[in-house]
Amino acid sequence: MLQLKKLSCSLIREIKEVCQAKLLGSILLGTAITTFGLYNVHQQAEITEGGILGLILLLNHWLGMSSSILSPLLDGLCYLLGFRYLGKRFLKTSIIATICMSGFFRLWEQFPPVLPSLAEYPLLAAVAGGCFIGIGCGLVVRQGASSAGDDALAMVISKITGWRISRAYLFTDVTVLVLSLSYIPAANIVYSLITVTISSYLIGYIQNAGTRRAVSKEDVSA
Repeated sequence: MLQLKKLSCSLIREIKEVCQAKLLGSILLGTAITTFGLYNVHQQAEITEGGILGLILLLNHWLGMSSSILSPLLDGLCYLLGFRYLGKRFLKTSIIATICMSGFFRLWEQFPPVLPSLAEYPLLAAVAGGCFIGIGCGLVVRQGASSAGDDALAMVISKITGWRISRAYLFTDVTVLVLSLSYIPAANIVYSLITVTISSYLIGYIQNAGTRRAVSKEDVSA
């Protein structure tokens, strides 16, 4: 009986270690892909984003508030909401993701962009940028974490309303992009809308991929 108990405890510890390694690996990969896309595609093509980043630019333009103040303020508010609705584990994993994001940004900035500029091909840049952001953020959100205020806000909206995460992302992004028409040409907003539509879909798809497979297996066994 004692040996069985020890074996069970050992098995539980091994499972926890594997799960933690998987969580950290997914967050590392997700933040690496996200920051790579932002640095190599978005910044070169000058395509804006929706969500918190777009809101920072909007408030900076109309209120004259510094982005260095707006960024931590808005992210902090989103994390507080996330902590209330998503729990302590969310906050812990989000801190890890935020550190990883900062580290990878620092890494990419040590080198010139490795991808050719797509500034002359805004549609291609919008599609490529949306894929990088969607896949990267999807891997992070799949672990119940947030790499930025955008993720936390979308997850809270999804939790409160019962919407799919892709719909919550699209709602926040489109809202900010529509408000941004007050100072950004409509042509630029169109390409940004393409980016956020693609990224929102991919985030939702990646987050729910495992769930759909599990449901399918249950249906087959039934």
